[in-house]
Amino acid sequence: MTSFASPQFSTFSATSYGSAAQRIEARKVNGSKTLAGMLLAAVLAALLVVANQVIDSWANGHLLAGWVALWVVVFATIALLAPTLRKTSHQLAGFISRSIQAAAQRSMEEKMWEYAKRDPRVMAELQHAWLRSHQDA
Repeated sequence: MTSFASPQFSTFSATSYGSAAQRIEARKVNGSKTLAGMLLAAVLAALLVVANQVIDSWANGHLLAGWVALWVVVFATIALLAPTLRKTSHQLAGFISRSIQAAAQRSMEEKMWEYAKRDPRVMAELQHAWLRSHQDA
């Protein structure tokens, strides 16, 4: 039986990059909600430690008043800081998503450049594209 040699083409394409970008975008939305919850929990925990210390020295045996004051601090913190932390975490998730996409793009370009160094046809195509982009500018 005869075997045919097939050229080794690059394993990435525009469609695979598009689907990866869609997956990253979907994870960004879920990640920002998770990040907002974690930030809120961290801020709330730190505030509870401080509030517990203040209320403990202030209550002096009035345990019910201390617990009521502590829970007032908890709910006030949740009400006041949740929207701000959600917005901050959404911006942070967007920044991380853009960084991941930029790294993926750089990696794909490096792979393409390595491939172009081995294949003169691809290198010629890249050079023509570079010349066209500079002539248009």
